[in-house]
Amino acid sequence: MSTTTIRLPQDLKERIARAAERTGTTAHGFILEAIREKAEQEERRLEFMDTAERRYAEIVASGKTVSWNEMRRYLKRRLAGARVARPKSRKLSR
Repeated sequence: MSTTTIRLPQDLKERIARAAERTGTTAHGFILEAIREKAEQEERRLEFMDTAERRYAEIVASGKTVSWNEMRRYLKRRLAGARVARPKSRKLSR
């Protein structure tokens, strides 16, 4: 484990101490968890963006997509517990 120095404004340091006490942890543990959560959030955001870019590239390459109305009907039926076939993709109309 390595050491990193973080200079915190006094008011933030006090807020962290209060929050850590409320959650039953130390200020150090609270800060580590906050940093871990932020790093994971950024990793998930990047993964989401990569997936979106890849899927958009597939749409552009194939020229096929599913209309929002059709997908919405499909998802509503699935949420209601119905067994429904996936909507078929179609060429984009121009």
